[in-house]
Amino acid sequence: MPSADAPRVALVKLSALGDVVHALPVAAALRAARPGAYLAWVVERRESALLRGHPALDAVIVADTRSWRRARTADDLRAALTGLRALRRQLRRARFDVALDLQGLMKSRLITAACGARRRIGFDASWGSEPLHAVRLTDRVAPPTARHVVEQYLALLAPLGITPGAPQFHLPVSAGAEARIDEWLASVGLKPHQRLVVLNPGAGRADKLWPVGHLTTLARRLAHDAAAHVVLTWGPGEEGTARVVVAAAPSAVLAPPTDLDALLALLRRASVVVAADTGPLHMAAGLGTPCVGLYGPTSPARNGPYGAGHRVLWSDDRTMAGLAPEAVLAAVSELLG
Repeated sequence: MPSADAPRVALVKLSALGDVVHALPVAAALRAARPGAYLAWVVERRESALLRGHPALDAVIVADTRSWRRARTADDLRAALTGLRALRRQLRRARFDVALDLQGLMKSRLITAACGARRRIGFDASWGSEPLHAVRLTDRVAPPTARHVVEQYLALLAPLGITPGAPQFHLPVSAGAEARIDEWLASVGLKPHQRLVVLNPGAGRADKLWPVGHLTTLARRLAHDAAAHVVLTWGPGEEGTARVVVAAAPSAVLAPPTDLDALLALLRRASVVVAADTGPLHMAAGLGTPCVGLYGPTSPARNGPYGAGHRVLWSDDRTMAGLAPEAVLAAVSELLG
């Protein structure tokens, strides 16, 4: 039997970027409480970049469920089946004692079961949108109500007798990406942390997008009223929106193409980050960069930028259009001092 102080633990949190960031303190808390444990994280390929070099982890196991779920042709289906079998073998070889389902979905339930762990810990059926995720868990945790999701994830450590300390995120650093962003900032005449406001226009859902007109008004007002330097970041499918804002607010600057490391480097250098409830907002908060979070359909009580020193705006009508640029400007100006 494994020692209680040195279990082999699988953390199952597949996606998305912001959700993986929110779950990072679980790994740090486990390592602090069980320094001899073997800790592995099962994650989607894109999100695995957030875990590179994490000091609490012994292994990162990629589960490429996105590509498997997109399989349509016979060749794709064969490749997906081969990938699934390889993942199951890898999980079984690890001989996990404990598996923590931090995702609470059917896909994570299947992977948690494939770990073959004697203890399978997750949220009870009242948590999340797919109640059947709780089937076959050995320990079901009712998460604290009206609490941030970071604290809800940490609550899954209670069955192991672990009381977490202050959450630690440990986001990765790439020396090459840090140097590239410093070079780019110098090339456009900007300096880190000198009233540098990063606007992120994207979101994972259409109802979380702040209107382009509001973004443009804010970019103009930040330059004129707050003497701020504005950078528009963008991801896949978002460059067009960012260019529209920059064209209408000539003092704003379009960020260069960024991978995850370069985006983290840029967020580290911002004085303030303005974004909706999406991955870059939570990455910035995890770095300790002051944030202004824009919320409409989702609750900032559960998903707001975590930690002290941030500002959150939640529209009265629960639509993003209901957030006036003037209110966002006031929040950013307050953080800029």
